[in-house]
Amino acid sequence: MMGDLKSTLLLFLLLVVITGLIYPLTMTGVGQLLFPHQANGSLIKEHGRVVGSALIGQYFREPEYFWSRPSATSPMPYNAAGSSASNLGPNNPVLAQHVAARVKALKAADPAEKGRVPVDLVTSSASGLDPDISIAAARYQIPRIAKAGGLDPTVLQHLVQENTHYPLLGYIGEPVVNVLKLNLALHARYAQKHPEANHVTH
Repeated sequence: MMGDLKSTLLLFLLLVVITGLIYPLTMTGVGQLLFPHQANGSLIKEHGRVVGSALIGQYFREPEYFWSRPSATSPMPYNAAGSSASNLGPNNPVLAQHVAARVKALKAADPAEKGRVPVDLVTSSASGLDPDISIAAARYQIPRIAKAGGLDPTVLQHLVQENTHYPLLGYIGEPVVNVLKLNLALHARYAQKHPEANHVTH
């Protein structure tokens, strides 16, 4: 009896050391050695200051900047401490109301735009933290931004192209545009026109 208890306790302590100490420290060390940027949160810095993460979206609503995908997190959009989806099914009338309101807001911001609104501009992701939008969603916003920011649409098209991330190995996933990185590149363009500007508002 005592022998079985002793063996059980030794096995328990061994597993605690392996799974609670050795394994986490090994994974942390490997991550810091091989993937330090990703292991530390894929942070994006501007002039030495952390402005966000490439993995977590941010809320933008100024007409002269690109808008992110809607977020259903609470109590604020893109709350990294409360990742969540709306959990509204495709047949739920509340979802239809949300989508209709978002389409209306996009149309109000750019009445001249008559094209179809890309779905990712009016629906939230499963995590509520998606930092990326589709190329179509970025291009849809170009006329509004060109008018509000006083930039040539061709310049904005080039910025979208330069900040597009293509699928792994060319076919795993879809091309996407990171909104924060795109807006930082856009802000640099504004700064060239207006040197007094020194930060991205969001």
